[in-house]
Amino acid sequence: MTGSTAFWRLSTFYLYYFALLGALLPFWGLYLQSQGFSLSQIGSLMAALMATKLLAPNLWGWLADKSGKRLRIIRIGALAAVFCFAGIFFHPGFWGMAAIMVGFSFFWNAILPQYEVITLQSLGKNTRWYSIIRSWGSLGFIFSVLGLGWYFEHNDILILPWIMFLLLVLIFISSLMTQKPPKLNRQGGDFRAFLRELLKTPVLLYFGICFLMQISHGPYYSFFSIYLEQLDYAKTSIAWLWSLGVIAEILVFLFTHKLFAKYSERALLMACLLITAIRWLLIGYFADNYWILFVAQLGHGASFGLFHALAIHCVHRFFSVGSTGQGQALYSAFSFGAGSALGAFCSGIIVEIWGMSVAYSCAAGVALLAASLGLLFKSGSITQSPPEAA
Repeated sequence: MTGSTAFWRLSTFYLYYFALLGALLPFWGLYLQSQGFSLSQIGSLMAALMATKLLAPNLWGWLADKSGKRLRIIRIGALAAVFCFAGIFFHPGFWGMAAIMVGFSFFWNAILPQYEVITLQSLGKNTRWYSIIRSWGSLGFIFSVLGLGWYFEHNDILILPWIMFLLLVLIFISSLMTQKPPKLNRQGGDFRAFLRELLKTPVLLYFGICFLMQISHGPYYSFFSIYLEQLDYAKTSIAWLWSLGVIAEILVFLFTHKLFAKYSERALLMACLLITAIRWLLIGYFADNYWILFVAQLGHGASFGLFHALAIHCVHRFFSVGSTGQGQALYSAFSFGAGSALGAFCSGIIVEIWGMSVAYSCAAGVALLAASLGLLFKSGSITQSPPEAA
């Protein structure tokens, strides 16, 4: 990476991308509820939104590695997401809404893993800048959540699709501003080499852990806002609680290099998984206590921040340069795709029948199952130490 201009161009994309996520995660369920959808339908729609991560990132990762035109693919995906999401303004029913969410997310979900590759390639040996650049995404999420939380406290949530549409346009514009990273020694994807790297036991084990970790997030990403609104929290308070989790995430991003230097990969992995299990139990049974919920939200720094930073760097080193895009895409597919979709779908059914507390108890159980797999993960299976994160 050369100069502050490149830094800001990379950071701007993350800012807008996660600002859109800040509009989507806390408020989309509330918007769908305002449109008359049931809790099980909302769970299914959120699952449809996330399920595209199972196919899209892998398909696009293969295309990007094979063609070498990664940045062009990102721009095409960003523009296609804009056009697909525009269908929301025709007021579709359940199946129409599902089709729109599948269409828009097929492209939107595919571009982030490829942008992660662009960022890491642009940084070269300066990978310590990754977490700082990625922190702008966290800031975008916070600005979006707090601003919209305040706005929806006093105004109708029906304007949410227009806000999301504008953010999608800004994502596309920022992709146009991004410069192509310098060429590396090895270009083009080799699928057989990718399979050899993928089928190593440490890689499969790690992806299995990522899959379970995201299943456990199902009740949180799909129903946290609805849960708090049922407990008579104001939208502003809900927004602050979402933001608190991301603030914890930012602080963790800023200190990951010190944690990587002091603790082994397995120790950090186990800490993330155990804190996550405790977090879900606190939310499931003590959400009516603001201060316990405050502590639980701080756990987001481990359940997402540290876990994601560790995963990004591990995956980047699991795969060779020619397979990096497919590796990042597969990480996204296994965790944020299959894991999140299954978590959202199952939590929708559980919440509808047994309630929120049971859903969060199940989430804690899944996190503990992932922790049991984490005991099998050997730090020595990663040949290099994680690069500095900040």
